[in-house]
Amino acid sequence: MQLSVIILNYNVRYFLEICVLSVQTALSNIDSEIIVVDNNSQDDSCEMIKQRFPNVTLIQNNDNIGFPKGNNIGVARAKGEYICILNPDTVVAEDTFLKILAFAKEQKDLGIIGCKLIDGAGNFLPESKRGVPTPWVAFTKIIGLHKIFPKSRLFCKYYAGHLEENQTGKVDILVGAFMVMKRDLYLEVGGFDEECFMYSDDIDLSYVVSKTGRANYYFHETTVIHYKGESTIKDGTYMKRFQEAMNFFYKKHFSSDDLQSLFFTFFMKIGIIFFSFIKKFQGQAKFKRKPICFELYSSCPEMAKKLTATLQNKVAYHDLKTEKEVISYLNKCAVGAEVVLDNEFISFKECIAVLELAVNRGFTFKIRPKNANFLIGSNNSNEIGEVIKIE
Repeated sequence: MQLSVIILNYNVRYFLEICVLSVQTALSNIDSEIIVVDNNSQDDSCEMIKQRFPNVTLIQNNDNIGFPKGNNIGVARAKGEYICILNPDTVVAEDTFLKILAFAKEQKDLGIIGCKLIDGAGNFLPESKRGVPTPWVAFTKIIGLHKIFPKSRLFCKYYAGHLEENQTGKVDILVGAFMVMKRDLYLEVGGFDEECFMYSDDIDLSYVVSKTGRANYYFHETTVIHYKGESTIKDGTYMKRFQEAMNFFYKKHFSSDDLQSLFFTFFMKIGIIFFSFIKKFQGQAKFKRKPICFELYSSCPEMAKKLTATLQNKVAYHDLKTEKEVISYLNKCAVGAEVVLDNEFISFKECIAVLELAVNRGFTFKIRPKNANFLIGSNNSNEIGEVIKIE
């Protein structure tokens, strides 16, 4: 078997559905398997998988055992030469795995491959490629110096500033939302460290792999949506967990004496104090803007009627039988519109392309997955995603 895709799920039933649907489509011409590991979700995630995706291997844990252990369990069941660790709040393109595997086979020193990630509004996610979070690098991230000096090599190491977002190349660290590597290598290094804190497990695995002499690669020629959601909201809890994660990583790989540990702790404390000070002047979260209108791209006029009833708002219908190029017709849409892309008639790759091309043009987006009765999307990477059930 060529590829095993492992998806660890916890209470994100609708995101899991569109994720597995996109993965299943992308694997149609690959000898592969999908393994969903569920960490005791209390929604109907498992029932949905059993009913809609009966060929998916489902592992149901009795407790929420965390990200590292859950993925390790999935990999232990995998049979593929390659594995993909994939978040359930992602959407892949139909050719994502074909491109990734072709690239993988060309590399003689292959470690882990990551890809270009965007949020639900089409914005590039800088964590797609990262550097080793030494105390200084972690400090520049937590204090935001990489944003103030985006072109500086000194301050942009956390997000691997030596590479542009549309440039493939070697990086130190990749994000756990999408990781492809050989299964034998994963097992050789012991997989995810089950002692890791949140936010450091993928950093640790990337670094451990690089220490074996293999190279990790950021691959920009395929794009994956990562909705992310509320777990990324930058509040005090996030900053505390970030400090714990960096502390764990630093002590495991770099700390050799108490002085270095004090140095690291000092940098992190200063960064968190500065972050908290800035947050006081940023005010509350921005008011969530409601769409001024809805634009449906489909080939099903009945769907327009259903959405009008569901949304209690007029829905402009664009028939894809006559309007082939979605992006060109967005020029006619009002700024502030919510664009609904019907996956029954628009591929996931096309949906992703629309998000990328229309980024920062004032639109929000929802996707209606094929054969599903809901819309799903997220307006930015700091908000929990939204699910709208179609009546």
